[in-house]
Amino acid sequence: MAEEKKESKDNDQAETNAAEQQSAAEEKGAKEEKKDESNELKERIARLAAEFDNYKKRTAKEIENAKNMGKAEFASRMIPILDEIELAIESLEMKNEKEKGIALVFSNMFDVMKKEGLKEIESSGRSDPYRHEVILTKESEKEPGTILEVVRKGYTFNGIMLRPASVIVSTKAKEEIKK
Repeated sequence: MAEEKKESKDNDQAETNAAEQQSAAEEKGAKEEKKDESNELKERIARLAAEFDNYKKRTAKEIENAKNMGKAEFASRMIPILDEIELAIESLEMKNEKEKGIALVFSNMFDVMKKEGLKEIESSGRSDPYRHEVILTKESEKEPGTILEVVRKGYTFNGIMLRPASVIVSTKAKEEIKK
């Protein structure tokens, strides 16, 4: 009977050791599972943070583009007014202070528009179909396609074409064509 008790005790101890080992293995497995889950959540948070940063940058860029488009629309509406004021100033003799004052106001207004991004298209040298609208050709000794006269100024706003310059360009003289 003593031997049976001893065997029973040994069996109980073996079962207890086995249970403890199984419990330790389960705890270790649970810890690794939690660690994996924690790493997965950290990676997910990092991806979400990166996506949010990209979203903020994209939104800021879209807002800036919308502002520029609004400014460009405003500038395109102002161009005919600038043309009319410029023609009026050219017709003045600039003899009195009022006339000089009008010219100064126009100059200040145009400077503000330039600071915002309005740029007059360069219209000298050869005609560029992307920047110049040829409205007339004249015979000239100059190389064909050379701008002879600007009829109406052209403008861009921060790289956006608002209006091409209307120009008169040279063409070969009839005598040269016959040769």
